[in-house]
Parts: sequence; C-alpha cells; structure tokens
Amino acid sequence: MPEFAFTELLPIDHDHPGTPWRLLTRDGVDAADGFVRVEPEVLRALTREAFRDISHLLRPGHLRQLRAILDDPEASPNDRFVATDLLKNACIAAGGVLPMCQDTGTAIVTGKKGERVLTGGRDEEAISGGVFDAYTQLNLRYSQMAPLSTWDEVNTGTNLPAQIDISSVAGDRYELLFMAKGGGSANKSLLFQETKALLTPERLMTWLDDKLRTLGTAACPPYHLALVIGGTSAEHALKVAKLASARYLDTLPTEGSSGGHAIRDPELETSVLGLTQRFGIGAQFGGKYFCHDVRVVRLPRHGASCPIAVAVSCSADRQALARIDATGVWLEQLENDPARFLPEVDDGELGSDVVRVDLHQPMDAVRAALSRYPVKTRLSLSGPMVVARDIAHAKIADSLDRGEPMPEYLRDLCVYYAGPAKTPQGYASGSFGPTTAGRMDSYVERFQAAGGSYVMVAKGNRSQAVTDACRRHGGFYLGSIGGPAARLARDCITHVEVLEYPELGMEAVWRIDVEDFPAFIVVDDKGNDFFAEVSRPVTLRT
Repeated sequence: MPEFAFTELLPIDHDHPGTPWRLLTRDGVDAADGFVRVEPEVLRALTREAFRDISHLLRPGHLRQLRAILDDPEASPNDRFVATDLLKNACIAAGGVLPMCQDTGTAIVTGKKGERVLTGGRDEEAISGGVFDAYTQLNLRYSQMAPLSTWDEVNTGTNLPAQIDISSVAGDRYELLFMAKGGGSANKSLLFQETKALLTPERLMTWLDDKLRTLGTAACPPYHLALVIGGTSAEHALKVAKLASARYLDTLPTEGSSGGHAIRDPELETSVLGLTQRFGIGAQFGGKYFCHDVRVVRLPRHGASCPIAVAVSCSADRQALARIDATGVWLEQLENDPARFLPEVDDGELGSDVVRVDLHQPMDAVRAALSRYPVKTRLSLSGPMVVARDIAHAKIADSLDRGEPMPEYLRDLCVYYAGPAKTPQGYASGSFGPTTAGRMDSYVERFQAAGGSYVMVAKGNRSQAVTDACRRHGGFYLGSIGGPAARLARDCITHVEVLEYPELGMEAVWRIDVEDFPAFIVVDDKGNDFFAEVSRPVTLRT
C-alpha cells in the first residue's frame, strides 16, 4: 500500500516574484503572539482602493505588450490603430475620472487567509462593503441584475453582489486577487467536455484552430488567452482558466509528477500563440495580434473525463494582487504613467485611408455613402446616433407586436449598441464604449424589415442571419473598437440625452452626438462579412 504524500494541486510561488507593491497603510493591523489581527475596515478600504485602481490603471506588462504591437513590422495597420487607441485610452483612464471601460464589471475577489490571521470572521461582508463604496462613489456602472422571480429582475443599483471566494491556508498572511470581469470577456469563458482521443498534438491543434476562432472579437482583443486541459471537475477547470488568464499561475512547474499537480506547457503556449497569429483576425479588424500571449495549464483528470476550459482577459485587463501581513496592507502597484508607452505615431503608420461619414444626412444618403466602400474600410463618423441595447430592443419588439410603428429614431439614425458608465461632473458623457453586437442579432431582420436599424455600430462578429438581413434590406454593420471607452467619452462624444425609457438607467434609449468616432465596415449591403473570411478554419495535416 502506498504511503500518503500530499501534493498541492496548484503549486505556485505565493510571493509572486516581480510584482511591484505599494504600502497602503499599517493602521488597523496588529501583530502579536504569533497572530496578525486585522480590523474589518481594513478589508473594506483595501477593496475599495483595489477596484478604484483596476478600473483606471493597467499592469506595466500589459502596456508593454500594447507598445510592442507598434514596434512590430509584421503588425497590420489595423493592429497598430487599435493598439494606439487602447494606449490613448489608458492615458485618459489613468486620470482617475473616466474608467477604462464602460462595463466596469462583476467584482470578483479570491482570497487565501492564513490560519493565524484574525479578522472577526465577517470577511465577505467587509469586502462587499468595499465593492459598494467603489461602485457608488466612483464613476462606475451598475451591471448586476437581481432576480425578483424566474422571469423578472431589477438592477441592484450598487453592483452588488460580488463573487467572493476565500479559502483557509497555513501561515500568517492574507493573500487576495481582485478582478473586474465585464460581460464581454466573461461570456467567452468556454467549457468543452472532450475525451483522451483529443490528447495528441495534431488533434489538439486542429481542434483549437476551430474552437478558438469562435471567440471572435466581442470581448475586445488583443487577448490574454488561457487554455486548461483536464481538471478534477468541469467547474474547477473553468476557475483555473480564469486565474491563468490573469497570469496568477505563471509560476506553476513545467514538469509533472505522479502526485498529480498542475503544470504549465510553455512549448504548447508558443504553438497556440502562433496559431492565433495566423487566423488573420488580429486586434479586432484584421492582422496578427488576436492575442498578446497564451497560458496553457495541464491538470489531472478523471480517466473518463477530459474537460477543456478557455478563458480570456480582454483589453480591460483588470486585476491586482494584494496581501496583508505583519508589515501592513499592500496592493500591487499598477502603472500610473501609461503615456511612457505611447510613442509619437505618424497617421500613415496606422493606415491613413479614412473615410469620413456625415451622419447628419438622411439615412438613405448615409447608406449610399457606405455602399461605395468594401468591408474593412476604416471610417470616421460625425453626427447624431441613437443608443439602444438589450432591454430597449426587447421593448421595441414588444411595441411592434402591438402593431405600433418602428420608432422614428431607429428609422432616421444609425444605432449604437452601448450602455454608459456614470457621467462625471463637467463631462458630456461617462465612459461609453460599444457592447457585444451578437446579443441583438435576433432583432435585426425584423427591425430592418420594419424600416429601422439599417446602420448598426457595436463590437464583435455577428451571425449569418445579420449578414443575410443586411443584403436583403440594404443594411450595414460597423464595428467599433472594443476597449477605448474613456477615449470615446472624452474625444468623440459631445452630447448625450435620454430619448426613451429613462427608468432603465444605462439601458435607456439615448441620443448622442459624435465627432470623429472610429469604426470599420464589417458587414455591407452586398452580403460581405469580414469575419466570415477569417473565421473559416484552415485544414491542418494530421
């Protein structure tokens, strides 16, 4: 009979080497008699500060990767244009007023609490208080919907509840990871139940060539992509993938043992990154930079199961480490000066062929202007737009069911799928980037047949049904850059007013005026779809 030997499933270096730290305070932390006593208000204040930081600041490593796109001669003009816009957005967000993304996310906190850390036992309540403080006091958005029944729900108005997971470990230190996950990247957490038959290099790469393309651009690439192979359960595989996408597991060993601990596979990471570079999707509108990097984690598995989990961290790469120990309260130091990564860039390097579109024209004139250009054409939009997304679309569909006409604003104006964060004092708008277009796909045929939604602006790829509707009715889908919500608010949106459904908050119907609003033709009135070309998997030899 074998002797018991414990093997940690995720054996990482908990000191997180290379992480820069800043001391928040020593107040409220007392070390005596081998214990570290932490006042609950310390957890609350730490949480508020963490979510303030990750809403406005990025890790230096992430910004360095964006800059690398500009320095890479193989990057496409569209890659460089997106990377430049994201760096400009980072500079604006770092001012601490406009968050980097309008979807300020679900608050997720993962903690490992040493058994000699004493907090009074109501940690979840204290952390939730910090989330409440951050989202109610800062220019963030409330996105959490509380069920009143199976069918009815209401916005909580605080962005609570948060997802909080705390485990007990040995020691006298409290380690935390704070994350904010928006709907775009959260919706790209994928689980596949496969078998051992997939565990050969050739079969796995062929499978990945198909599956990874389905991520599309709705979650705002370039991505930090995580792939987890195996898992003691499906839910654990997904959890590990989320941690890996935050680079939390970078110090995992690269060789396994019979004990069953997780390992990283750097060689496979390089191969998968190369695969994504050949997709042609690039940083949203064609090119090389679909991903910044890839993490591959191999987990133990039940012999009859082989879960494979995929997760991404998007251009709003929002996470920060924290720790509380006898020396005080420490938070990961994020980059306060992102401008140092932004070089002087000549417009010619970004692709200077930009078509300016006047949205003050009648809708037929706007469509005629767009019809002259192929997909992938870069546009600069100026004039009025209407903003409507999920709930507003459902309400408009209900009104059509009652025999009411298509609202005039959807007939006369192009529609921007978005939902703003709070508007800071002195600004025309809060952070106001595009939302995922695919959620509105089911409405397009019906709305266009009724004379509305002829020109749509959002992020990500769309279904064949949308392409078919645009061909039949003379419509267009314009892709906006996913990610630079702060830059759009400061530089492009000049006026915002509610048109209908004010009770819906950020889901209301808005009219906005824009200047030099960037977009690309993704689907045209002839049935062409840029993403249809790059989504066709290449046949690999096995």
